[in-house]
Amino acid sequence: MSQVNLLPHDVLEGQRYRRLTLTVLAGGAVVLALIVAFFLLQVGKLGSVNGDITDAERNNAAVQAQIDQNQKYEDLQVQAQQAQGELDAAYSGEVAYSGILMDLSRVIPSDAFLTTFSSTISGPPAAGATTTTTPLIGTMTMNGEAIGFDSLSVWLTRLEMVQGWVNPWMPSIASDTNVPNAYTFSTSVDLTEDAETPRGRGEVGAGG
Repeated sequence: MSQVNLLPHDVLEGQRYRRLTLTVLAGGAVVLALIVAFFLLQVGKLGSVNGDITDAERNNAAVQAQIDQNQKYEDLQVQAQQAQGELDAAYSGEVAYSGILMDLSRVIPSDAFLTTFSSTISGPPAAGATTTTTPLIGTMTMNGEAIGFDSLSVWLTRLEMVQGWVNPWMPSIASDTNVPNAYTFSTSVDLTEDAETPRGRGEVGAGG
């Protein structure tokens, strides 16, 4: 049995148009819903990223605050290093005369004595200076009197045995007419860096 559509052609076209319109609107609504969902998802991700950025900035601020707080200790360390450098420079080439006099009292023969003592300290050689011999930092000169040439010989021998004392020399010897077998003498001794204190050689801090 065949069906016959008795609706006018204009009505049929209107129905098809409405169905097509509804289909397009439904598709558009689905696409719009997807767009809105995607937008909301991206907004959520952006909020999370912004939160991470805020946390990172907060952590950076806390770290920077600690750095600023500890900066004073670094400044103090720099000042201490500068002060230590100034002390090291001030004590460079230091010679302890108390030790020198003690050594003199130990090496001078029992039948000899000193009448005068003087010393000149020129300090260590300039940085970069080259030398083929042991660098000298100063000189000691002494005058005295001894009984017999053996005493003078022992005196010169013992002088060279002291660490940092080199080139002992006796430029003048004269008889003492008032004392039998007695001789007046003058002596010079060069000083090397070994005569300096450990502090003067930079082996310990200036405060040591």
